[in-house]
Amino acid sequence: ALMGACAARGIGLTFLRPSGRFLARVTGPVRGNLLLRKRQYQVAEDEAACLPVAIAFVLAKIANSRMVIERALRDHAMLVDTQALREVSAFLKATLPAVRDADSLETLRGLEGSAAKQYFRVFGKLVLRQKEAFPFQGRTRRPPRDNLNALLSFLYALLTNEVVSALESVGLDPQLGFFHAHRPGRPALALDMMEELRPVFADRLALTLINRRQIKGSGFVHKESGAVLMDDDTRKKVLVAWQNRKREEIIHPFLKERIPFGLIPHVQAQLLARYLRGDLDAYPPFFWS
Repeated sequence: ALMGACAARGIGLTFLRPSGRFLARVTGPVRGNLLLRKRQYQVAEDEAACLPVAIAFVLAKIANSRMVIERALRDHAMLVDTQALREVSAFLKATLPAVRDADSLETLRGLEGSAAKQYFRVFGKLVLRQKEAFPFQGRTRRPPRDNLNALLSFLYALLTNEVVSALESVGLDPQLGFFHAHRPGRPALALDMMEELRPVFADRLALTLINRRQIKGSGFVHKESGAVLMDDDTRKKVLVAWQNRKREEIIHPFLKERIPFGLIPHVQAQLLARYLRGDLDAYPPFFWS
């Protein structure tokens, strides 16, 4: 009865494995019109048409990643390695003009990869409490190899499914993207759009949970294979924090209106649909400030 009521109201249900990996989704009827999807497919097949949207996704991702670092420098200058953080912040800032001028998706992917590598090189320095329980030497996934990577992977899985639901709600196909390569079963457009949202939704929340001691190292299970998972109690705490974060309000940089965090993926999906329909001259990504 509950699943049917959710489907009737356009509320998608997502089932995840304990690791956070996708298991199944239950949704109602597909929405949107054929012309919008047809335009999406046309753009996805034309690299020159994909490039401006992909550049927007990557610009916002790098700018928002830099903002995570800048917030730490502003709020916790006495507790962080200011030199290392300033170096990476400067690198990310210097990368932005090259991203704007990228002439191919291959070039853009290289720039995004370099920026992500530098960002995660210092991400562990943003952990201010429980450093021994949450060491971080870089991003590892499939499987995550430490507590912080396990937390990030779970939060990224939650965000992916939020973006999938948002795209479906406006009639876009989450599988067909403009930046990530297409693979069977991979929600490429959702992965595209979540790039700009990762630092704001997931990275900041992970640091908050650790630095406020809302979760502890004892809440993670280390498997013989080397994989690390959260236990049930920690997973529940993360889900509660996720829902609370979605209720917080922020002024949207493009709309100039106050909206809940949880609506940001839906607003961005609507803006992307408007761009594809020709109602906007460019896709306005989410720049956090």
